[in-house]
Amino acid sequence: MGVTTVTDVRQTSPSNEGVLAKLFRSEQGGHEQVVLCQDRASGLKAVIALHSTALGPALGGTRFFPYASDEEAVEDALNLARGMSYKNALAGLDLGGGKSVIIGDPDTLKSEELLLAYGRCVASLGGRYVTACDVGTYVADMDVIARENRWTTGRSPENGGAGDSSVLTAFGVFQGMRAAAKSQWGDATLKGRRVGVAGVGKVGHHLVEHLLDDGAEVVITDVRAEAVDRITSRHPQVTAVTDAEVLVRTPLDVYAPCALGHALDDATVGALTATVVCGAANNQLAHPGVEKDLADRGILYAPDYVVNAGGVIQVADELHGFDFERAKAKATRIYDTTLAIFARAKADGVPPAVAADRLAEQRMAERTPASEWLRPTGE
Repeated sequence: MGVTTVTDVRQTSPSNEGVLAKLFRSEQGGHEQVVLCQDRASGLKAVIALHSTALGPALGGTRFFPYASDEEAVEDALNLARGMSYKNALAGLDLGGGKSVIIGDPDTLKSEELLLAYGRCVASLGGRYVTACDVGTYVADMDVIARENRWTTGRSPENGGAGDSSVLTAFGVFQGMRAAAKSQWGDATLKGRRVGVAGVGKVGHHLVEHLLDDGAEVVITDVRAEAVDRITSRHPQVTAVTDAEVLVRTPLDVYAPCALGHALDDATVGALTATVVCGAANNQLAHPGVEKDLADRGILYAPDYVVNAGGVIQVADELHGFDFERAKAKATRIYDTTLAIFARAKADGVPPAVAADRLAEQRMAERTPASEWLRPTGE
């Protein structure tokens, strides 16, 4: 398997100048290292991007996806790695941000040979990068990759891992929602509030359970009828609507996007009846400026990468020998982090999404260890 750096791409493919300009010259750049990995025998072509190791080794998942071009794959790796730096910083982890992508259709290209070759690529970084699951990769894949290195998380419980991370992802979103309720209505509970959950799959159905236990009234939707039926058959008091467009127009206190990204676009923000948005979906803001539109309408937005960090907290705990209760205790702190972001937003006169970025950047710049960062505020 060959390993080369991104500077070699510039020498052989001038069309990638757009990606290199972002890496070296744009405000969105600043990545420490980008590595290209190739194993012709298995068909592996992968990109590993390390955005920051200021707080520790870079942790981020491996995405397996049929990109339209190699440039698109590099671009995605850069964007995802940067996002992981911010997520891990605000998750209170002593870890930096990185991400990797494997180029190709996982349904046709994925093989044990390819995953082992990729595992050797991760090993070549000597612990600077720690990987986990992402789109197109699963717990079973991590078990294979881990055979070639000791910097793989998201493994199965029988192999010393945490298994499915959706449990603590949902728990963390619930903590963020409690913080939003505290900030918006003065009480850290969803009791008596109507919460609309768009997407009740792996994470969303766990979130519904937390909400019902807390006394919330829940309205749901999902593109899969079986996902809706699983909830309503167990909890007849839950109301289902046909789609997300109907849900956002339904009278709600809280809207929880838990399915696809870019859920908050101009049309959705204009139609929302909820005064709090807090959900598990990644990249909820469809474009820059949406966060200001939410604030201008008096809608409190809990930044997605803050509240959905329970999953990364769970897999990160594997590095210390996984203990569910310890990981859950760390995920509970998402409540305090979310409150701190709301307070920073109010003090700075900016939307919470901007305040979250500033707080993450401050922690990375000051290299603040987790033990000294964000003392719990209590309730």
